[in-house]
Amino acid sequence: MEMTFEKAMARLEEIAAALENSGVALEKSMELFEEGTRLIAYCSDQLAKAEQKIVKLTGETEERE
Repeated sequence: MEMTFEKAMARLEEIAAALENSGVALEKSMELFEEGTRLIAYCSDQLAKAEQKIVKLTGETEERE
């Protein structure tokens, strides 16, 4: 299954809900925290790439006007 921004965000929501549940064992909480950290890095990277593309596209549009 290919990771997408939307899937990563949905999984982050699941992780946050699980971590808010006080019944999660410490070891499982640490695993979820680590997974969440990786997903946050992935989402941040995807957002940065999208921003760069938008800047490039709008910059090219402004140059033509």
